[in-house]
Amino acid sequence: MKRWFLWLFALLTLAGTAIAQSKPPVVLAAASLQESMNAAADAWVKRGHARPTLSFAASSALARQVAAGAPADLFVSADVEWMDDLYRRGLLVPGTRANLLGNRLVLVAPVGSKTRIALRPGVDLARALKGGRLAMADPDAVPAGRYGKAALTQLGAWNGVAPVVVRAENVRAALALVERGAAPLGIVYATDAKASAKVRVVGIFPAASHQPIVYPIARLKTSRNVEGERFRRFLTSFAGKAIFTRYGFSAR
Repeated sequence: MKRWFLWLFALLTLAGTAIAQSKPPVVLAAASLQESMNAAADAWVKRGHARPTLSFAASSALARQVAAGAPADLFVSADVEWMDDLYRRGLLVPGTRANLLGNRLVLVAPVGSKTRIALRPGVDLARALKGGRLAMADPDAVPAGRYGKAALTQLGAWNGVAPVVVRAENVRAALALVERGAAPLGIVYATDAKASAKVRVVGIFPAASHQPIVYPIARLKTSRNVEGERFRRFLTSFAGKAIFTRYGFSAR
């Protein structure tokens, strides 16, 4: 009888462990990854896994959530600076950080706009706005906004447009302002423009006008879910990166 109880206890323990390990991982991902990360999650399900729980927002907001103790398994940032911040705080699992993707920065207008702008040194973007506003993610915190401010500064256009910038909470919010016609121009990633049928690219920022756009991924120290590490390895694999490249990202 005693052996039977021990066997039952061991069986229940293993079952409990299996259930815990199959719990869907929680992924905090930059807002610009919405379509592509959902596609990656769908591909993961087809491989026999539970669908990850995805949460999208500005990388700055997500990093602050992690620093405040939010329970999650993976973090995918739209720049290295917010990942660096979590690294300095000791909140990443050593050896799990990797550069996942790259992107381009573009200027967009509503799809019916006839505007075309050569984004080169000396460009008069303020004049091109014709009294309207420039939509972009918060240039003081959000990666897309910081890349945008750096590019405009390098081109000599920042001082002219700074007073009319609409600071959106993330890059998708900036995109939405242009989609609705609330702003005649907006700065977003090339992948955001590709995801929308309501805007068109009217200018591409020179790659040298800002820091390289890099999306790093890492597992968080609070993670105890083995599925989190498995999903991270899938995302960084050739098959995983191929999903993102279909949405316009470049593999790193």
